[in-house]
Amino acid sequence: MSRLTKILIAAAVAVVLLVVGGGFAIYKIFLETDTKPEAEITKTTVVGGGTLDGTYRITSGDPQSFVGYRVQEQFAAGVVESTATGRTSEMTGSFTIDGMTVKDVTVDANLLNLKSDREMRDNRIKTLGLESERFPQSKFVLSEPIQFKAVPKAGQTVRATAKGDFTLHGVTRPVSIPLEGRWDGRDIQVVGSLHVRFADHDMEAPSIGGFVTVRDEGEMEFRIFFAKT
Repeated sequence: MSRLTKILIAAAVAVVLLVVGGGFAIYKIFLETDTKPEAEITKTTVVGGGTLDGTYRITSGDPQSFVGYRVQEQFAAGVVESTATGRTSEMTGSFTIDGMTVKDVTVDANLLNLKSDREMRDNRIKTLGLESERFPQSKFVLSEPIQFKAVPKAGQTVRATAKGDFTLHGVTRPVSIPLEGRWDGRDIQVVGSLHVRFADHDMEAPSIGGFVTVRDEGEMEFRIFFAKT
């Protein structure tokens, strides 16, 4: 083997190691993540003496409540994937219950305060994908009252579907969101998720140097506690 051939082989090996090593570093920096568990009903202590009818509001900043995202990040053209989650407790909203009817539901979330386990990711979605610096709020407004067949009891988990208008990235679309709800005799918590296609809201999936990309779809998920006013 000639000296020139040995040099060329050594150079090729160095390039491969550099690409693989650099790619692995990008994976460790941008893709490896601590994924939050999926939203679910929390079994809070049931209290007695209250009535269900009335108006309920979100306490903004309550750490029990969150709205967030769950997306798949891909490394090296999808060879490796991981699930990334980000959440915010900065939101406002309310609804009214009258007998077996839930009505006047509105929820506003501040997307600028979305936090994941990576500050770099949080900063990037301010200008890419969600572009929260341009579109800082998402909003849901109920368009049809939710009717129950019977008045829910304290401590009982009930299921329903909320039909309404969902605004994200400045685009409003009609949606149907499957929900679980629970009244503990004082507060009401609501849990659910909605599958979101980025293109439906004029969003482009973020990409970091071509090494790390995000699937062009994901889940909007939430667990929200409402307190009676």
